This record gives sequence, C-alpha cells and structure tokens, in this order.
Amino acid sequence: MSVILSAFGSLVERLADLLQPLFATTATAAAIVLFTMLVRLAIHPLSRASARGQKARTRIAPELAALRKKHAKNPERLRKATMELHAREKVSPFAGILPSLLQAPAFLLMYHLFSGDRMTGHTLLAAPLGDHWADALAHGGVLGPAGRVYLVLFALVAAVATFTYRRTKAQLAAQPLDLGQPTPGAGAIAKVMPLLSFATLITVAVVPLAAALYVVTSTTWTAVERAFLFRDQGRKEGTAPLATRA
Repeated sequence: MSVILSAFGSLVERLADLLQPLFATTATAAAIVLFTMLVRLAIHPLSRASARGQKARTRIAPELAALRKKHAKNPERLRKATMELHAREKVSPFAGILPSLLQAPAFLLMYHLFSGDRMTGHTLLAAPLGDHWADALAHGGVLGPAGRVYLVLFALVAAVATFTYRRTKAQLAAQPLDLGQPTPGAGAIAKVMPLLSFATLITVAVVPLAAALYVVTSTTWTAVERAFLFRDQGRKEGTAPLATRA
C-alpha cells in the first residue's frame, strides 16, 4: 500500500511542477483536482456499465413485478422465470453493482493519498492543504483567509448536492411503483436516499483540505457524469404528460 501511495504521490508532485507556471503556490491543489479528474476518467467505463445495468433493471421492472404476481405461490417457478427474463433481455442482476464495487479501491487509495502528511507545506490560497476546517476557524474564523476558502467549497458542495437531490428524487418518483412484495423500510429509504448527497458537506468539514478537494472534485464529477449518462431518462421525464407525472 505504501509503495502505491508513494508512486501516486510522486505523480501528483510531477503534475504540480507542470502546473507551477500557471497556478504558482496553488499548483499542488490544482494537481489534486486534475489528478482526481484523471482517475475518474480512467474508471468512466465502469460508470457507463453501471448506468447500463441500472437502466436495464428499470426497463424490466414491470415484467418482474408481473412475474412475482403470477408466481407468488411458486418460488421455484418464479426463480426460473426471472432467470429466463434476464437471459432473454441480456440483463445481469449484478450489472449495476459490480462496477461500483470495483471503484471503491481507487477511491480509498485517493483518499489516503490526499489525507497524509504529503500535503504539509502546500496551500490553496491562504488555506494549508494539510489543515482542517477547525484549524481555519481557529485562525481567523469563518470569514478569515482560510475560512473563506472553505466557504467557497461549502457553496460548491451545496450546489452539487441540491442538483443531485432534485435529480435523485425525480428518478425515484419515476420508477415503477408496483414491484411485487414491498421491502420493509423501502419507503423510508426512498425518502432518505436523496438527502445523502448533502453528507458531503460533513465530509469536507472533517477531513484535511487536500482530501476535501478530492471529495469535492469527485462528487462534482459524479453529478455531471450521471446527468450525462442518464440524459435520455431526463428528457423522458421532462416531456411526460401531466397525468403521468401526477
């Protein structure tokens, strides 16, 4: 793990050296943002696969609901019919899950890289990349030089979270309601899920600024990426008849 972190840390340092003429003392912060974008670009194919899996499951959801209703008293026949439906539609029940799991090691690696002591001595404007929001509050307060950097980050995260919240809420509302046996707690989960996008505000407040830059960049990338991958779904929702939306 330390060898991998050292290799990635060297790459970030090289990017910072290349960006030095453009960003001067904030070159390391710019390198973190650029490096995070490069990592997300590298795993974009996994995100596309995840989106295809999610769309496929949404597409066959009504048929699955009909099968559950038809074979409610015959679990074995239901299992067989479900497998036949997946095979016929070329849909894997894990298509949207596995790509997300494969992204986790990359995200964990980046978080450790940007949370370590490697960021000591580097700054984003007046805010040290190795410090936390609490340090900014202790040295100048909310409107101090470092505090203002965090205010900009919080504003950006809040804007992205609001966009994600509205989009997630609309997608959940557009999903088929009759999916067979209701899952206990599904209603509460559906209400809470859109609010999870605002949890990034807490993350930015408690992690070092370098890690916060990674989180903000990655979260913004995710919001833009999902808007792009599900753009056709957005058009359908936007042009649906009023009676359908109600």
